[in-house]
Amino acid sequence: MEDQQIVDLYWQRNEKALSQTQKKYGKYCHRIAYAILYSNEDAEECVNDTYLRAWGAMPPARPSRLSTFLGKITRNLALDRLDKNTAQKRQGPIEIILDEWSECIPDADSTLDPTDKIALGDAINSFLASLDKRDRVMFMQRYWYASPIKSIAREMELGESAVKVALMRTRNKFREHLEKEGIVL
Repeated sequence: MEDQQIVDLYWQRNEKALSQTQKKYGKYCHRIAYAILYSNEDAEECVNDTYLRAWGAMPPARPSRLSTFLGKITRNLALDRLDKNTAQKRQGPIEIILDEWSECIPDADSTLDPTDKIALGDAINSFLASLDKRDRVMFMQRYWYASPIKSIAREMELGESAVKVALMRTRNKFREHLEKEGIVL
C-alpha cells in the first residue's frame, strides 16, 4: 500500500492504518529503536508506541513522507526510553554517539530561543545538502539512525578507521559551517 493511502486511512480513523503501517514500516522502526536501545523488548515497545503516537497525530498532521514521520517518532521515543533506562548511568554506545555529536551542536538543555532553533535546523539542512552522498549517508547513519561504526563500514564497503576519519572530518566541517552561520556552540 502506498504511503498516501496509509495516511488517508489514519485520517479516516480506520484501524487498518495501524496494520498497514506495521506491515510496511515495522522493521524500519524496530531497527531505529534497537540501534539506540540494544534491547528487542524495549525496541518493540517503542515501535508500538510509535503507532499510537502516529494515530494521535493524524489528523491534524498529514506527513508527506510517512517513513520520516514514523522514524522521527520512533527515534524520539527510543531516546526518551534510553534516558529513563539509564537515569544517571551514562554508559553504552549511544552515549558515545551523543558525545561525538555534542562537539558540534549546542546542548539540548541550552537556552536557545525558538528563532535560534529554527536557524540551527536550517544550518543543519544546508550543511547536509552541501555534502557529497557518501559523507551525507555516513553522517545520517551515525547521528540520526545511531548505527555502529562497524555497520556503517560494512554497508559503505570501507574500513572502520576510514569511517571514523570521515565522520571526524565531517563533524569538523559541520562545526565550521555553524560558526560561519553565526551559531555559537
